[in-house]
Amino acid sequence: MRIFVTGGSGFIGSAVVPDLISAGHRVLGLARSDASATALKAAGAEVHRGDLNDPGSLRAGAAESDGVIHLGFIHDFDHFEASVQADLHAIETMGAILEGSNRPFVLASGTLGLAPGRVATEDMPYDPKVHPRSANAVVALGFAERGVRVSFVRLSPTVHGKGDHGFVARLIAIAREKRVSGYIGEGANRWNAVHRLDAAPLFRLAFEKAPPGALLHAVAEETIPTRTIAEIIGKKLGLPASPISPDAASAHFGWLTRFFAMDQPASSVITRKQMGWNPTHPGLIEDLEAGHYFDEVT
Repeated sequence: MRIFVTGGSGFIGSAVVPDLISAGHRVLGLARSDASATALKAAGAEVHRGDLNDPGSLRAGAAESDGVIHLGFIHDFDHFEASVQADLHAIETMGAILEGSNRPFVLASGTLGLAPGRVATEDMPYDPKVHPRSANAVVALGFAERGVRVSFVRLSPTVHGKGDHGFVARLIAIAREKRVSGYIGEGANRWNAVHRLDAAPLFRLAFEKAPPGALLHAVAEETIPTRTIAEIIGKKLGLPASPISPDAASAHFGWLTRFFAMDQPASSVITRKQMGWNPTHPGLIEDLEAGHYFDEVT
């Protein structure tokens, strides 16, 4: 099938696109820049120029394809509300093109914040009051009642692997700067994690066979204490791993504090059974032990 992919040149998308192509699909990748177009071509995809703020390009890409995988998001946290609105308009634009066709519409989301302090499971619905992007997800799921095979892949807060510039890379940068690898309080709060090369096939499986309204979890490791993460970062950098009091956390971790302080384990038991998904790549601690995070982060 021919699949229109937004965000196909990003950290996760650059794993999703080759996986789709290796499975025999054709990919039409949205490219805003020359660099994105070059990366998509190198991966074997067709290039469709446009961006998430260009509804004409989104309509054309969706109309010319057998379905959509929507990974793109404008990560401008200084104008986050505008980014959320752009995402909503993109969802509405592509969903309207797919309406009544039973074509798949697979979207990326996250497990973070679904059920703080409890194990997040696939049967937990989105609460539009929790986060603006949750409200967007509710809108997207509404297309399931309008003849679109819409599904979500909820990603771990830590999608790790070579080239990651997300939460873990930021923790390493903070440890370098502060000369200590910190964790908040006792460091007992838990994160879930998945390798990018394990997450990628789940988007393909969702596209191929997920039922309308499916909520899938790209979670390979259900629970990793944040203290364990800090300790391995400290070990690799030759720095002490030390507790940071909750009162001092904001000054130490900056914007990362609200995320690093969350206790958010998550399960993928339903996803594995329903989709036949079986993660096989290294876990987060093993990936950190491999050393590439510390070669790449300066």
